[in-house]
Amino acid sequence: MKAAALARGLRVSDRAADVVDTEAELGVVVAFGQLIRPDVLTRVPMVNLHFSLLPRWRGAAPVERAILAGDQATGVCLMALEAGLDTGPVYRRATVDIGAEDTAAGLRARLAELGSTQLVTALADGLGDPKPQVGEVTYAQKLTSEDRHLAWDRSAEELSRVVRIGRAWTTWRGRRLLVLDAAVTVLPDRLGGKSGTLITGSAQALGLTLPSAAPGPDARSPGQDPVVVTGNGGLVLRTVQPEGRAPTSGQAWARGARFERDERLGEPS
Repeated sequence: MKAAALARGLRVSDRAADVVDTEAELGVVVAFGQLIRPDVLTRVPMVNLHFSLLPRWRGAAPVERAILAGDQATGVCLMALEAGLDTGPVYRRATVDIGAEDTAAGLRARLAELGSTQLVTALADGLGDPKPQVGEVTYAQKLTSEDRHLAWDRSAEELSRVVRIGRAWTTWRGRRLLVLDAAVTVLPDRLGGKSGTLITGSAQALGLTLPSAAPGPDARSPGQDPVVVTGNGGLVLRTVQPEGRAPTSGQAWARGARFERDERLGEPS
């Protein structure tokens, strides 16, 4: 965006206050991450494209928080910018469903496309009168490393959501292991064990019913990815990235790992 502006001879600044020295009639804010001072907003009214159905998930990480909470839907809101955090009235809103395997990256891309259309249409047709936000207010706090930590005593469904927001991690033999793609499965009682225990072998032999495998970075055989025992159900590791290595399928990682009997993820070496 900066490169395109400079190529057209447009001034570029990283300070919101610099807008008061322009002849701008309206500002457009998308994922700016900072509050804009009231005196700036007085000089130049602004609209904000926010990726949630306000007032749910005001704040820094609305897409990820919606996935982590298990929300069935989210959306975009074009709102009037105020001094408060995502508190302004809404000009337009649109809703999208959150699929069972939607990732934060994929969902954000869909919302960006939808929001861009909403924004351009509103600017062309006129903003109209905004409506106040109605409903329970929740806040989408900035994500921390702990939000991405896979605590294996949680349910497989919850852990799948953590994987879907990106950069989910656990440890294996004292080193960090990223889980980049995973799926939920039901574990037969005979395969139960302590949370974090690794189970390997073909799905057919283990009696597992697995979802269709997502495309991975290398070839794999159906139903050969390792499964981790969780607090409720199992999590199939479809794509992982050991520390210091490139992403690989769970199957390829399992072949080279030589797991010990009842070996567990998340334990110190």
